Amino acid sequence: MTQNDLSDRDRLTTTFVELAIRLGALALLLYWSFVIVLPFIPIAIWSAILAVALYPVFDWIAVRLGGRRRLAAILVTASVLLLVIGPATWLVLSLTNALATLAERLDVSTLSLPPPSKAVRDWPLIGRRLYDLWDLAAMNLTAAFARIAPQLKPLGSSLVHIAADAGTGLLQFLVSVIVAGFLFSPAPALVRSIRMFVRRLASKRGEAFVSQAGATIRAISRGVIGISVLQALLAGVGLTLAGVPGASLLTFAILIFGILQIGASVVVIPVLIWSWATMGTTEALLFTAYMVPVGVIDNVLRPLVMGRGLGAPTLVILLGLIGGIFAYGITGLFLGPIVLAVVWDLLAAWLADEDSALKPENSEPGVQELKAGVHAGR
Repeated sequence: MTQNDLSDRDRLTTTFVELAIRLGALALLLYWSFVIVLPFIPIAIWSAILAVALYPVFDWIAVRLGGRRRLAAILVTASVLLLVIGPATWLVLSLTNALATLAERLDVSTLSLPPPSKAVRDWPLIGRRLYDLWDLAAMNLTAAFARIAPQLKPLGSSLVHIAADAGTGLLQFLVSVIVAGFLFSPAPALVRSIRMFVRRLASKRGEAFVSQAGATIRAISRGVIGISVLQALLAGVGLTLAGVPGASLLTFAILIFGILQIGASVVVIPVLIWSWATMGTTEALLFTAYMVPVGVIDNVLRPLVMGRGLGAPTLVILLGLIGGIFAYGITGLFLGPIVLAVVWDLLAAWLADEDSALKPENSEPGVQELKAGVHAGR
């Protein structure tokens, strides 16, 4: 091996080492940047979704105010904050009162349980342990709670974690509303920049994808989330005025079932049955007359608001709801379905475009022959 060959090998090795060091330093900087920006990613995404969903309202108000876009942005932002803070405060206070009432009714010093039946001992698998625990609770409820407390501790920790995530998610949402207010005025310039960027990625359908994403966000926001929130608020007012126990929890359940497009009837029908069993005839009749229209209002308003309906199937909305809650807490309740529905529509459009490219109109059997016959006839 010559001296030149050794020199070339050394230079090549040095080049690879320098390249590896540069790539490593770049990767480290990108990782640090991602870690720093990570807490703001949900806020950025949520702010963009809010800006897209509320922009028609902002534009309408700005026109009525003579083109004063900053004033229109302030009005929209303040209105949304009031709409969020009011129901959220009511929900938290209702949950607190419900938990306090439940704690009073579950006072260990006043509770008593009947002794278990001998047949419980013969139950398979859990019969013996359940009988011993039940018998201990019948004699000394405090000692029974002390025995099962270690098993309930992980559940309590999970509930505290969920509550903390809910508080963090609500705070992120409020910040997102404020950030979205600053996006209204420069929205046209931002849309042009996004279209230019997407056009570089997909020159043929880039602008169509951007328009379709915006339309999907507005359709889901108004037709799924907006109608569900409206229905839950109306139901919550009726449940609270009627004095239904656990009104806040039932309202939250109606909200979730509405977003899942299952409908509020799953909650409303049992509550109506309970009202006729516990209330007077007049009170139950008035409560029923109010709750029945509230229970079916989504079936009337959703087709009117969404037009042709939602492109994403219910399973996609369900996956977005569950995945969004696990990923971002309470904010994911709204963010998850929107993101997955947008991705679903974009994927469907891309597949349809690919299918039309693979099967052009002129390649269908008999098309070329028919055109040739027409030209020959002329």
